Amino acid sequence: MAIRNILLFSYLGSAMESTKLSSKGQVIIPKSVRSAHHWEPGLELVVIDMGEGVFLKPKAPFPASTLANVAGMLKGRIQPKTDEEIQSAMVSAARRAWRDSH
Repeated sequence: MAIRNILLFSYLGSAMESTKLSSKGQVIIPKSVRSAHHWEPGLELVVIDMGEGVFLKPKAPFPASTLANVAGMLKGRIQPKTDEEIQSAMVSAARRAWRDSH
């Protein structure tokens, strides 16, 4: 069974830790790294080949979208607000925030 050493680098710049690659290609990510990133069992990771190593990041829960894909989704479902309504809501929110902070 051939086992190769692999170095894991934390994206947060934490201390480097090492682990081993199993004969099945599995790697155990150290608990300190999983905890620092709040990675729980079952989390899907994207593996990006960086040439001299790999980068792991959580898989996005939804596919990437563009403005063109989502523009107009709510059309007809909500009544647009006027500039005056928006301004009034912003002033009310600012007053509430100031009042709550004092």
